Amino acid sequence: MSDYLSPASNLPPAQEAIRAKCFHPSGTFIEFPKEEIEQSIPERFEKIVRFYPDRLAVRTKSRALTYDELNKAANRLARAILTQRGQGQEPVALCLRDGVQLITAHLAVLKAGKFSLGLDPSASPDRRAHLLRDSQAALVVTDAETGPIARHGVNREEQVINMDEAVSSTDEQDLGLAISPRDYSYLRYTSGSTGQAKGALKTHRHVMHAVMNATNYFHICAADRSMLLSRSSCLGKYAFEVLLNGAALCPFYIADEGLAYLADWLIQEQMTIYNSFPTAFRHFLSALPGTWNFSKLRLIRLADEPVYRSDVELYRKHFSSDCLFVNSFCSTETGPMCVYFLDKAMEVAGTSVPAGFPVDGMEVLVLDEHGKQLGSSQPGEIAVRSRYLSSGYWGRPELTQEKFFSGPQTEEERLYLTGDLGQFSDDGCLELLGRKDFQVKIRSFRVDVGEVEAELAVHPGVKEVAVIGKKDHSENTKLVAYLVPHSRPAPTVSSLRAFLKDRLPDHMIPTAFVTLDKLPLLSAGKVDRRALPDPGHARPELDTPHVTPHTAIERELWRIWTEVLGLGQIGVHDNFFDLGGDSLTATRVVSQVIKAFQLDLPVKSLFDSPTVAEMAIVVAQNQAKKVGQEELARLLSELESITEDEAQRLLAKESFAG
Repeated sequence: MSDYLSPASNLPPAQEAIRAKCFHPSGTFIEFPKEEIEQSIPERFEKIVRFYPDRLAVRTKSRALTYDELNKAANRLARAILTQRGQGQEPVALCLRDGVQLITAHLAVLKAGKFSLGLDPSASPDRRAHLLRDSQAALVVTDAETGPIARHGVNREEQVINMDEAVSSTDEQDLGLAISPRDYSYLRYTSGSTGQAKGALKTHRHVMHAVMNATNYFHICAADRSMLLSRSSCLGKYAFEVLLNGAALCPFYIADEGLAYLADWLIQEQMTIYNSFPTAFRHFLSALPGTWNFSKLRLIRLADEPVYRSDVELYRKHFSSDCLFVNSFCSTETGPMCVYFLDKAMEVAGTSVPAGFPVDGMEVLVLDEHGKQLGSSQPGEIAVRSRYLSSGYWGRPELTQEKFFSGPQTEEERLYLTGDLGQFSDDGCLELLGRKDFQVKIRSFRVDVGEVEAELAVHPGVKEVAVIGKKDHSENTKLVAYLVPHSRPAPTVSSLRAFLKDRLPDHMIPTAFVTLDKLPLLSAGKVDRRALPDPGHARPELDTPHVTPHTAIERELWRIWTEVLGLGQIGVHDNFFDLGGDSLTATRVVSQVIKAFQLDLPVKSLFDSPTVAEMAIVVAQNQAKKVGQEELARLLSELESITEDEAQRLLAKESFAG
């Protein structure tokens, strides 16, 4: 461990004790002073180049550049950009696959006093064209491989610079342009999973603040070798926290390489820092056979998605006692807000890992619906007050005003509403409770799908899970769970429902469970919820064998059940709830049964018959008892006006669920 005394943090003693072990064993850590936030990214980078000209800066499978080589290549491209566009702040789009080319281009754009927009070459042409139109980027940087791809949606030939052809300048010296910390550095568009994609603007100051915190909390030094799993992340904080400290940046693109070779690559490249989304982390480790020796890795760092206790168990299983685990809570608009450190001795009490404790320069608040600050153990929306936030949304001033609020002290200090829900524990640790836009209304109850995912994630047969709200054939919102099992055969719906029965209330148990070989992912590694398939109308995998109806009564009940449940096939011994039924759906079944058979019996007697076969017995026993039209109308009116609470009371002791 370095003899350097780590800068003080605002973490509690137990967290600070773990963080104190987060050093490269043979590296020399140099603190990132707070005053260095007030400079441009190129200014800090060029200082690092002077310190470490011959040290490896970036390496991919096919190429590698030292800091001096990277700086000179960026200077040449920056001059080509200025020749074409002149000076002034404007977005420049980067459509590049190669990591070395992408990083070089991003640095060149910043050196030219402009800001970058990443265009994923693997995205649809319509997506790229939309981003170009929305950002109004007048210049696209490509290379020989991506040039033909990038030209789709570009109006004029002169708007494209091919890095492999157009960079002819022999002047490799630093440009020395005056760039303010307030200037924009890059434009990052969200995935648009909840609506139209929006672009968040980052300033140099915003990025430098994130780099300062990453450097000082994780003790990043020139001896580190840090990985990237996402192409778009090369335009963000993970790249700069490495390059502004003299460390080596090694991109590994799972969309191109897959995860089969990641373990060998981590060992071969002697990676010391692992950065990824939790989904990619689970994919990677769940496929590992046997034991691997990742002896060089000192830090596992997950961010941008919920982290579960099962993720910590994977960390404990596969990594050494010298390696630490960090959950980093962040957003595009804020950068890192909170951190939570774990070592192998630390236990996770709940199903999810806490978001942690606020980092330097970020005041994290929990607010009620009226904007009033809440105390510990009071859930509300998470907000952040800081002078290091995003500048807002490109071309969307109304949305910027809706989400960002000027602070009481200075114009630079603002408040941002994250859209995340959470609460503080008594010791000041932030606990995440999901997202406002991940909440759905299920039979008048508000449900956060993240809470359902957290419970399913600890099932021993479930490797990965995603839960969404989806309209059924009757336009009612239902919960659908998508599962990747650890092995085949996958857990049955009956066993999954039994597992959740003691953990969640009835309205939070998914209606349908869909087994997949893998979850669809966005290019950044997150789950692509919009690409999850329709659950279909097939009978789910149950513990009970499929038996077709035999009698006329069973066939009529079978027709009613399949129609109400929207299923093409069911068995007469299948439990109603295992088929996706709920208390209100049950009342619709009862209503149709009364109409079809003109029965005179209490509603509760039908709730006590949870299968077609059992319900057929009840019907047969009561067919002789007919009721008059007045009584029939009363029974039907009672069923049609039943409320959720009344339906739940009818289901007391959950007799209908067996």
